[in-house]
Amino acid sequence: MNNTDPRWYTDEHRIFRDSIQKFFQKELTPNLPSWRKQGFVDQEFWRTAGAAGMLSTGIPEQYGGVGADLGFEAIIAQEQMAVGDNCWAWSIHSICSHYIMAFGNEQQKARWLPKLADGSYIPALCMSEPIAGSDLQALKTYAKEDSDGFKLNGAKTFISNGQTANFLIVAAKMSNSKRSTNLSLFVVETDKADGFERGKKLEKIGLPGQDTSELFFNDVFVPKENILGQMGQGFRHLMEQLPWERMIIALGAVGYSELMMRETVEYVKNRHAFKKRLMDFQNTRFKLAECQTKLEVTRAFVHQCLEQLLEGSLSNASASMAKWWAAQVQCEIADECLQLHGGYGYIMEYPIAHAYADARIQQIYGGSREIMKELIARSMDA
Repeated sequence: MNNTDPRWYTDEHRIFRDSIQKFFQKELTPNLPSWRKQGFVDQEFWRTAGAAGMLSTGIPEQYGGVGADLGFEAIIAQEQMAVGDNCWAWSIHSICSHYIMAFGNEQQKARWLPKLADGSYIPALCMSEPIAGSDLQALKTYAKEDSDGFKLNGAKTFISNGQTANFLIVAAKMSNSKRSTNLSLFVVETDKADGFERGKKLEKIGLPGQDTSELFFNDVFVPKENILGQMGQGFRHLMEQLPWERMIIALGAVGYSELMMRETVEYVKNRHAFKKRLMDFQNTRFKLAECQTKLEVTRAFVHQCLEQLLEGSLSNASASMAKWWAAQVQCEIADECLQLHGGYGYIMEYPIAHAYADARIQQIYGGSREIMKELIARSMDA
């Protein structure tokens, strides 16, 4: 298998990747079975990750971080999936941190970023609603002006970290208008939020250790100093951060595909049928060759897009291509690799079973594949 590092890698990136792999082996992988069983990641793990520098790579030094380039976070995104972690929603932490860094004022950065860096704040990004997913202009959650701030009312769903988050970035409207300039972002610190309620933890096909939940806001007071970015510019702010969110998903797809290929190659080398190794059957070899080719081509494109992102030249269309294509390839590899495992592929004791169940959501969250294709087509029709 190809072990060539992407062109944007430096010696510092390689050293960091090695340390991340060791951290995952010691602190994360042994906890996966218990997290899957209980349905959420222990809050103490967030502090462990913070102490290890896992949460602060992109946060500037003056706010408790390291101030490293985005490539370090990209390494975390890919390596996390490469060990089969379907529990810890690190990606949400990265996305929310970038919202604060991009749109927060100095007071907000000083208040919130150190707590995100050390793991005392577990974040959630609250966008999706029961009747509004990809269509943000259809959101119903609204903010009503109060004496010194606003009161939030509404419901959110499909919220990662929903049961454990204590730091929420909430998208809400200012009126019933469907104009994109009607949306704003509000930060809710749950320990100060009367009227905030957590709904049920949603049972999913995959990602069993990730606490995806419903959240409710009943006259939740948000002070004016907790408005994130410009009032009425929430839609624009969200759009500006979507390329990184989609790249996280694409990188994770590459990492998880690498895991599936490793596990399957090892399995077919050791499993026998009709007095032959499965690896010796032509069908097995051809299927693996097809999957490996898809993985290599996808990895090359995703890292090309990441290189453009690091240079500040990645287009929304290219980010959309990377997201939907990498997710599609992940699902195709999951299907073929499970098939090569035979009946054992359907048993949750085997990593391929978890990988198969986890893969499907990749084509839905962060923008469905249909939305990605529409965005790509719009760029061609401009």
